[in-house]
Amino acid sequence: MIKGLKICGISDPKTLNYILNHRYKPFMIGFITNYEKSKRFIKYDKLQSLINVDKKKVNFVSVLVNPNDEILEKIKDLNFDYYQLYDVDPERTEEIKSKYKIKIISALTISEEADVIKYKNYLKISDIILFDSKGYHKSESFDHNLLNKVPNELNKMIAGNIQIDDIPSFKNKNFIIDLSGALEDENGKKDISKIDRLLNLSIKI
Repeated sequence: MIKGLKICGISDPKTLNYILNHRYKPFMIGFITNYEKSKRFIKYDKLQSLINVDKKKVNFVSVLVNPNDEILEKIKDLNFDYYQLYDVDPERTEEIKSKYKIKIISALTISEEADVIKYKNYLKISDIILFDSKGYHKSESFDHNLLNKVPNELNKMIAGNIQIDDIPSFKNKNFIIDLSGALEDENGKKDISKIDRLLNLSIKI
């Protein structure tokens, strides 16, 4: 059974409200906080307003790529439960976790087995290890077989162009599953019908 779902790249109140009031809520919702190359990026003022809501026990995740001190100071009092960190080395990760007293998702981008093994450097400082593709905002895939040697007991998440129809194949994988692009329409906007399908499917696996 999968450990839960994360829906990433939410950027508007209507979609957020729909998810938070769904019968089968996800474990997490992610918000692109400082990566302006992403079409899902949210400027600070809008982000501040968007996430100032009753989270209905859903965890809010700030997705950050190599964040500087300025952005970290800016968001430190926002309604986040986790920081999901890309391109942050273990020492900087530990510094962020200690200073801001926040749970950490360490995101590793994978193209070969050597990338996977890096999780060992983050074990003591991360609450969750995320294995993602090298594509960042481009929703690219990677070979999930590279993760076969990752310990089952590791608290882990997987992303990288995962489609709704792929979810049953993770039934016995003990992962949190992270989806974004698969839940969008042809214009790159989150599609409520796809989100509904995903959340209804999640209760069955």
